[in-house]
Amino acid sequence: MSSLWTPSGGEPVPGPDPAGAGEASPDQAAPDQAAPDQAAPDQEVAEELRRVRAELAGTSVADLVANHAIGLWQLAVLHLTPEAGASVRLDEAGLAIDAMAALLDGVGHRLGENEAPLRDALSQLRLAFVQVSGGSPDS
Repeated sequence: MSSLWTPSGGEPVPGPDPAGAGEASPDQAAPDQAAPDQAAPDQEVAEELRRVRAELAGTSVADLVANHAIGLWQLAVLHLTPEAGASVRLDEAGLAIDAMAALLDGVGHRLGENEAPLRDALSQLRLAFVQVSGGSPDS
């Protein structure tokens, strides 16, 4: 059986029940017959997922969206100021800048105190793009 992601967690999705589907093949252990050394890591992973989910649920969505906008900013900077030997990738930087702009244009007014610094960062990023591309702000 597989599961479907939902905001509240995975929901079981029943699949077709072909004849003999309930029988485990010899190379598949039944869930209740998991090896003892495998049960502990699975429990640790499940507990870590619960902890992360609780932390995520306790964080403001505006802060999380702002964090994603910062990630787009960092991505654009990465492509505008490549490591030694690499070249500037204006198309890639432009896409990240446009994505950040779309995010701010769409929900920026709902980001509270995060909006102003993000808009300033976007303006500086656009200016850097123009400078790196050799264009002028008027072109």
